[in-house]
Amino acid sequence: MIRILYFARLRETLGVAEEALAWDPRWHSVADLGAALAARGGTWGAAFAPGPTLLCAVNQTLARPETPLGDGDEVAFFPPVTGG
Repeated sequence: MIRILYFARLRETLGVAEEALAWDPRWHSVADLGAALAARGGTWGAAFAPGPTLLCAVNQTLARPETPLGDGDEVAFFPPVTGG
């Protein structure tokens, strides 16, 4: 099982704050998981389109697209934020 959290405008756009998915061994990395979510189409496809539009954390540590994933991980996706 993998737990996915969605934050800020991403949560509002998708209409979901979190979900748990059965582990898929094809998800070798954050990029693989993002591609699987984008494959849902519609707003999911737009939200997870390739590019630097989202940040990610795996087990509460900032992650890159190539960061490996494993069964039992918690993955959080959130838009970049700025302060001022």
